[in-house]
Amino acid sequence: MRSMRCLAAILACLLLAAPLRAQKEKREPLTDAQIDQIREAGLDPNERVTLYTKFLNEDAEAIKELSTRARSAGRSRRLDDALQNFTALMDELGENLDVYSERKSDIRKALKPLNEATGHWLEILRSLSAEPAFELSLKEAIESGEDLAGQAMDLLAEQAEYFKLHKDEKGQERKEAK
Repeated sequence: MRSMRCLAAILACLLLAAPLRAQKEKREPLTDAQIDQIREAGLDPNERVTLYTKFLNEDAEAIKELSTRARSAGRSRRLDDALQNFTALMDELGENLDVYSERKSDIRKALKPLNEATGHWLEILRSLSAEPAFELSLKEAIESGEDLAGQAMDLLAEQAEYFKLHKDEKGQERKEAK
């Protein structure tokens, strides 16, 4: 009887632990050095958006370079990983833009280069010929890029209108309580 309880307990533990192992770890698309740069930018929204844009430009160029190499399983794995990191970084930037938008942070200076860059990134992504090994990652990267491009354009238009009406808040990092 005792061994039966012990076996049941072990089985229950294994069944409970299985879903935990299957959960996806959160992808960290930035290197330690890039994370340090983001931290150093602190609360300066323009600097942070500029850094994210710079890092995404670097990643886009790396994807472009990988795409020109001879097809192989290793290249496909690296492209899949690079595309997933690129998507995660674009999503992270989009989350930052949401925060800055809610705060009414004046990030128009950083949004102009971001708007130009998103078109270039999408051009690189769309020029990749999909392979089964990274087809899903490519599709997600293009969707994320299109979302980010739309978000950045909309936010720039919103901010232009908002700061036209609220000239006293121009250049602020976040909306101050009045």
